[in-house]
Amino acid sequence: MIHHINNKIYLIEILPPKQDSEKLELDLEKFCNRYKKLIDSGYCISVTDNAMRNLSFQGTEIIEEFQLPVIPEQVVLHLSTFHRKDDLDNILSISLKKGIKYILVISGDGSARLPKLRPVDLGFADIDSVTSVELISYIGREYPGSFRPGVAFNPYEPEEHEFEKLERKIKAGATFIITQPVLGKDNMIDKLIKKYPKTPVIIEAWMSKKIHLLSEAIGYEISLEDEYDPIVNLKTLHDLYSECGFYLALLGFKKQFDLIKDTWT
Repeated sequence: MIHHINNKIYLIEILPPKQDSEKLELDLEKFCNRYKKLIDSGYCISVTDNAMRNLSFQGTEIIEEFQLPVIPEQVVLHLSTFHRKDDLDNILSISLKKGIKYILVISGDGSARLPKLRPVDLGFADIDSVTSVELISYIGREYPGSFRPGVAFNPYEPEEHEFEKLERKIKAGATFIITQPVLGKDNMIDKLIKKYPKTPVIIEAWMSKKIHLLSEAIGYEISLEDEYDPIVNLKTLHDLYSECGFYLALLGFKKQFDLIKDTWT
């Protein structure tokens, strides 16, 4: 991720289609077109894993089925703990074969439709449930040196609890950190950067004007006095956190894509 920071390469999130989509062919076409557009434009694609508890197609299966190109520095795959063991190994095997090396490992949000990894699946006998810590450990043990795992950091959680969790993730083998969406200056982010100066920190910027969706995503009510402008916030984050990388969530490809080429200078 130092490469992405030094070369000012945005990580841009795209969501695979939901498995119950009523317009699946169109959604798959949109995903593939956005994927290719980001590759051609030199950005890094960040592919989500069952985002917002929605059962979705896996990024690896779409990449394989449609023979989408993989440039190692331009693809980040999200991987949560809500999988069957055989599906987990299949995702990792395809990633290895395709040359995907960056994996954002998250505990994830589950639902009744999503299976969850069990401790015994990953070779752990003394824990109650699998978190991103155990999943990182498993990847490092079973695929030594093959992947560069990253982890999430949530500045909306209680400070002591969140930093304690992050420390365990770092010890398990995390090599980079991606935050939850940040709106302007944030004291938790300041402390994060100071505490881990040698670990690349990627700041997430919320690119939708719909702040209520951000509130739903983080489980924390956010209210702003003025109308939210995503591009203004992104530029502000660049000024505040120039030593960091940037992850763009819910980017508007029609209205915002051409604007971001001038925001990281």
